[in-house]
Order: sequence, then C-alpha cells, then structure tokens
Amino acid sequence: MIRADLYDPLLNRAYAEMAEHYGCLIDPARAQKPKDKPRVERVISYVRDSFWRGRSFASLTDMQTRAVSWCREVAGVRAHRSLEGASPLAVFAALEAPALLGLPARPFELARWLSPKVAPDCHIVVDKVLYSVPWTHVGASTDTRVTDTTVAVHVDGKLVKTWPKAQRGRCTDEADYPPEKIAFFSRNPVWCRSRARDLGPHVAELVDTLLAVQALHRLRSAQGVIGLAERHGPDRLDAACARALAAGDLTYRTVRGILAAGTEGQPAPGQESADPAADAAEAAPSVATPAHLHGPAELLAHLRREDTPDPARGASTGDDSSQAVAE
Repeated sequence: MIRADLYDPLLNRAYAEMAEHYGCLIDPARAQKPKDKPRVERVISYVRDSFWRGRSFASLTDMQTRAVSWCREVAGVRAHRSLEGASPLAVFAALEAPALLGLPARPFELARWLSPKVAPDCHIVVDKVLYSVPWTHVGASTDTRVTDTTVAVHVDGKLVKTWPKAQRGRCTDEADYPPEKIAFFSRNPVWCRSRARDLGPHVAELVDTLLAVQALHRLRSAQGVIGLAERHGPDRLDAACARALAAGDLTYRTVRGILAAGTEGQPAPGQESADPAADAAEAAPSVATPAHLHGPAELLAHLRREDTPDPARGASTGDDSSQAVAE
C-alpha cells in the first residue's frame, strides 16, 4: 500500500498490475484497525505448526508433494469452526472451485515504473540507455514501464512508444524527430545526386565529383552546395559551380564565396574572357572579393615566374656587380 484510504486506496503499481493480470481483487485492510487482519493471518500459524513443524524435506519437489497430501488428508477434512463445522475441502468443492478463473496464457512479467523526462534531443534515459520518443512530447515527464524485455513509454496515460529492452547504446527512430530534421536525415547521396540534376548540369557535375570518393564524409558538403539554391536560385548556383569546376576548387566554401561576391559570371583563373574590360575591372586593386580561386595550375605559378630569367635585364648578378665597380 502506498496510501491507505477507505474508498480510494493507492496501490503499488506493479502489484496492481499483477492483480489485474490474474483477475484478482485487492481488498486492503483499514489503517489502524487491528481486528481486520487476524481472520486472514490466523491460517499462517496453523500451517506453520501443523505442516512445517518437526518435518524436513529432501527437495522442493518432495515438499510440494507432501504439502498437497497434507491439504487433502489433514487441513481440508478438519471440522472448521468458522464454517459451522463443515470441512474446508467440501466448501471449496461446492462454492469456490466452480468460480475459479483459468490462468492467463502467459505468466505475469514483473515491471518497474520510472519517470524520465523527454530531453530536447527527443530521447529519455532508462538504465543508461537512450530511447527516442516522438518530438511532440519534448519536455514532458513520462511514465515508463520497464521489464526484462521491453520499455513502454506513456505520456498522460497514453502509450506513445515501445522499445525492445537494450543493454547499452542508443535506440533511435528517425520518425520521432521533427519534420525538418527528418528531411535533413533523408538527404542521402542518392537524393543529393537527383536534386543536383534538377538544379543544373554544373551543379550535378560538382556534386557527382564530390560524392565519387568517400561519399559519407563529403555528404554534408554536397548538402550545403544544394542548399545554396534556396538563397541564390538555381541559375546563379549553376554558374558558380561552373566557375568552381573550371578552377578545380570543388568545395562548399568556394561556391558560397563566389555567390557572395557575385562573381559567378566571370571566367575562372587561367581562362580568357570575351570581355577584356570586365577582366581589367576585376583585376583593379579597388575591387575586393571574398572568393579566392586558385586552380591546380595556378598554385605555384608565381614561383615559376620568379625562377624564369628575364631577357630585358640582360646581365647576370656578376655582370651587375662588375658594372657597378666600373662605374
């Protein structure tokens, strides 16, 4: 008993479940009423003195067999004063046996009830294991029934999730996440390639190249490139991808930088432009761009230019010093 009450007593939850499972009625004795219990407990001393005292048993099976014989031959046939001299076995056969219910198809499984709270990541913690719960219940306190085989989560008296009992780790159902997070998880490499083809040929080429090697590691980059279409439009994104492909720099940061600078319509480094005036304007010191493009051929070009002799200078370092001395 958790709380004694004459009209609405509060029972231990697992004990109440057991009574419901076997179809039994729990009738608690009244608090501070010592005469309510003796009639029920008096039989305990009788069994102790008549059956247990002075006997020893070789095994559990031996004890059970002798107990059945004692019930039928001793306890069941005695004249009982509370039954007006009738034997308990005769009263049982006449009144109680026909009213007995059959046992349930499966035995009762003892459960524990816990009250974990649903965290912002849509999970509860039970015995150091994480179990996901539908996102609409984030922040709610749950009534979680834990057995050796299952974890059943209830919110406001309604079953919202059932999981097989796990020993460690994390049990997550992606359907329990909010719709926007489910959409993010569904953006796998197949989806990325399909969506990229809808945005333009250069977007498709760039995404295919990204996902050609180590697709799982580059999946987030591909998702980011595709996501730029929502802000800048598919036409600008396709032009930016074309410029990044020409420069050989296929990163999300590069494509984003091209779009931020608005230079997706300009040729990549190393390519001639049909508009020399636009190239001169781009090369002017006053023009700043956050997109720094260097194709593979341009990475060490400035070093090669410095190592190449300049015919206009004529003499070597030694000639220069001799001329200086002569002067």
